[in-house]
Amino acid sequence: MKRLLHICLVLLVSMQMFAAEQYLDSCMIRIQNGDTMYLAWLHEVWVYPPMQFKSKKQEKFYWRTVRDVKKCLPYAKMITKDMAYADEELAKLPDTKSRKKWWHSFEKQLFKKYEKDFRGMYASQGMMLMLLLDRETDRTSYELIKQYKGKASANFWQFVAKLFKNDLKEEYDANDKDRITERVINLVEAGQL
Repeated sequence: MKRLLHICLVLLVSMQMFAAEQYLDSCMIRIQNGDTMYLAWLHEVWVYPPMQFKSKKQEKFYWRTVRDVKKCLPYAKMITKDMAYADEELAKLPDTKSRKKWWHSFEKQLFKKYEKDFRGMYASQGMMLMLLLDRETDRTSYELIKQYKGKASANFWQFVAKLFKNDLKEEYDANDKDRITERVINLVEAGQL
């Protein structure tokens, strides 16, 4: 009878684990001194005070930020991985000529991979992507362009950005001007938004 009770308990717990699998990082059952313990580690949960909007404009800004973060955050993480791979490969190459050749072919691959998705983005999503890249890499868009394409190219794109009232040298500031964005990122990554 005791064995049947343990088997039923294990089956019940495992059914619960499968139902709650999307919210769990890790779970296990431990039997110690004849006692069965169910252990589960949950995702981080962020608790913020409810948003208090002073105007419709402020509420619209918040929900636009949510939309843009949800769209751009996965791309920022993928691009960060691509950059780490590129840095690794470029470091292996012996001379400038081979680096330029490799970079040219890799750049073509990146265009094929991302061009279709990026052409469908709003301008606000492009700016959000620049901020998220700065957050992920701790380097501004200007510094990234300068690193991979050179100073002349970085200055050209900075000039183009300035024409459209943007700045490639703008840094991500999670504690001040980008605190709403940081809040949204934390909630999206935790699956709460």
